[in-house]
Amino acid sequence: MCGIIGYVGSKQALPVIIEGLQRLEYRGYDSAGIALISPAGNIEVRRAVGKLQNLVTQLQEEPKPLKGSVGMGHTRWATHGKPTELNAHPHRGPQSRVVVVHNGIIENYVQLKQELVQSGYSFNYSSETDTEVIAHLLEKCMLREGDTLEQATIKTLNRLKGTAAIVAISLDDPEKIVAARLSNAGAVVIGYGAEVEHEMFIASDIPAILPHTRRITFLESNEVAVLNTAGVTFFNSKGEVISKEIVTVNIDAISAAKGGYKHFMQKEIYDQPQALSDTLLGRVDLENGNVKLEDFKFSKSDIAAIEKVTLIGCGTSWHAGLVAKFWIESLAGLPCDVDYGSEFRYRDPILTPNHLLVAITQSGETVDTLAGIEEAKLKKAKVVSVVNVVGSQAARVADGVIYMHAGPEIGVASTKAFITSLADLFLLAVYLGRERGKLGADRAQSLLQSLVEIPNLLANTLLENSIYDQISRKFYTAKDFLYLGRGINYPIALEGALKLKELSYIHAEGYPAGELKHGPIALIDEGLPVVAIVVKDGLYDKVVSAVEQVKARDGFVLAIASEGDELIAGKADKVIYIPNTDPLLMPLLTTIPVQLLSYHLAEIRGCDVDQPRNLAKSVTVE
Repeated sequence: MCGIIGYVGSKQALPVIIEGLQRLEYRGYDSAGIALISPAGNIEVRRAVGKLQNLVTQLQEEPKPLKGSVGMGHTRWATHGKPTELNAHPHRGPQSRVVVVHNGIIENYVQLKQELVQSGYSFNYSSETDTEVIAHLLEKCMLREGDTLEQATIKTLNRLKGTAAIVAISLDDPEKIVAARLSNAGAVVIGYGAEVEHEMFIASDIPAILPHTRRITFLESNEVAVLNTAGVTFFNSKGEVISKEIVTVNIDAISAAKGGYKHFMQKEIYDQPQALSDTLLGRVDLENGNVKLEDFKFSKSDIAAIEKVTLIGCGTSWHAGLVAKFWIESLAGLPCDVDYGSEFRYRDPILTPNHLLVAITQSGETVDTLAGIEEAKLKKAKVVSVVNVVGSQAARVADGVIYMHAGPEIGVASTKAFITSLADLFLLAVYLGRERGKLGADRAQSLLQSLVEIPNLLANTLLENSIYDQISRKFYTAKDFLYLGRGINYPIALEGALKLKELSYIHAEGYPAGELKHGPIALIDEGLPVVAIVVKDGLYDKVVSAVEQVKARDGFVLAIASEGDELIAGKADKVIYIPNTDPLLMPLLTTIPVQLLSYHLAEIRGCDVDQPRNLAKSVTVE
């Protein structure tokens, strides 16, 4: 969720912090703020409501530029309290000796606040946030109990319940930054900068510090890091010094340029052929019909022992799981369930050592999905994460990882991460089918050959744009859309409806076409646009029948159809054609039109495509 960046070194901290926040704004853009320890011995705090640019403008209008070589910044996605300047981070302690930024939710903050009030503290700033409690606790430990900033942080960490990534600075320890992580949500990344600059970095996500370093360490749950110009020291929750491994990440920094595209999301839609190619690279053995998964470290006996697969994810990742259910059951011969991460964590799922849990998460930090992984591991199930961010929590705690290789995805609404997660899940299904002897070499070769042809087919699908402009201009004032699909393309109807809601704020529903007569048909009239996925597969005739039912009630039908299908052209009002491929792989192609339709509708409506209201890229709190 919220974005955090911190710096300590010999350079001016403000430019580093602002640049880092710009790379993190996809994590939250309700408000932003910075805190610097100035050469005069003060903590200078600046906050602004709305997008980061508002803060930048405010700083540019300062009569004198803020200076300081120790500081931190925060971009917020509101959890406790409305997006106001009062609720924006950083937050001060009551005597302004300690300043804190925080990503996460403190579940027991009401109880802690009551305790502080009873002990004589008043909450002068009167924010609505849980973060203010952290600042008070830290300052209490330092001023009343004589603790150093790290000692106070360790004590405070042991009092908190919930999820938290915390970064703090103090006038009483002015040459250091202290960071802490509570639970396995709320990532904390420590970056080792250039030795000549004697600098260290801290961030809530790797891209924020990639321009400065690729040498990083991850904080785990209940760990504390103390950064200064000499380096970093790590502690556990008992205050004991611990050692941590430094890893080198090999991913490109996010380019600030959109490459000629108007929005990051638009660029990411058009990046999908390359992203898919990168995902398949080195994994497909066409000669033998096999799949190579480099980080899938299970023995043949482990795979043979699998009795059931459960897929969990949230939002778009859940839709990817729904598609993968068809693949796993048909190609691997395994029963398969799909569950929302947010629901899975709150029931007592039946899991055994012969159960495979597949967690799908672009960021690898989605709190509900991480909780599902934890539940599975407690019950000794095997866990595989399908994840995009290298070194993320979901990747580190799983027994096996299948990386998406989508590259950084900046647009909040997922596009290329969805396509690459589908590819990963298809590879997994083929891999399991081959290893378990359920999928023959000839069929596997045919499927994999079709798969490696998809990037070119995607590129062809992206060529046609005029129809999206036509549809958008016709229906940009619509209040509702209905998406229909059957079988393996029903989840794409759900994904299309989700994308439209996320981007354009138009209400939309995705339905199985076979359920049309069981309720939704009551909505059909001349004012309701219906997007029907009508591709040539075993359910083609069934979906054509649904289209006819819509047209009989004067509904407008936009069909997504297989190339060369003349029948549907005579029944639908508009048709978007996609290339033909194996029916099992059609979702990789039917996804493109629903993405482009949502994008164009949002753009013509004047919506913020890259940062839709109320949404953040990775949901690291409940």
